Amino acid sequence: MDVTDRKLKEKKDRVLGALEQGMTQLHLDARRPGVLVPEQFRGEHHLVLNVSYRFDPPDLSVSEWGVRQTLSFGGSRFTVGIPWSALYAVASLATREFWMFPDDMPQELADSATEKAKLPPSVDPDAEKGARAVLREVVMEKRAEGDEGPPEPPTAPRRGHLRVVK
Repeated sequence: MDVTDRKLKEKKDRVLGALEQGMTQLHLDARRPGVLVPEQFRGEHHLVLNVSYRFDPPDLSVSEWGVRQTLSFGGSRFTVGIPWSALYAVASLATREFWMFPDDMPQELADSATEKAKLPPSVDPDAEKGARAVLREVVMEKRAEGDEGPPEPPTAPRRGHLRVVK
């Protein structure tokens, strides 16, 4: 299995895992070849779509090609198609987990992250970790400009308020 196949398998596995938990956000570059979205979103370099097995109609499909589902946009239904090459981040709204694929990130987001961090070109592993953190922050900031905002980091589970009575 070559690098490209491993990357596609990882994306597919992340999406399927997140979908098993519930609502999932897909961050994609709608300008990439093969992307099917309503006309008004085709020029977006950072489009976030919510997908779920629970949506009506129940036509969510995750395949070797990518993800397809009929979604509602302003009350009108549209069957979107997202090839794996266009997907650069996945967020589980149920678990608050977030995965990024920086190699597929649009240049505008990568440039924004580099400028924000003032990162020198380096191969230092710590610098790469810092770059990934900044890339994640930039993606989440762009998401915050949209509707309900980014997933927040996980918090410790609250203690139950019920007690056993014998």
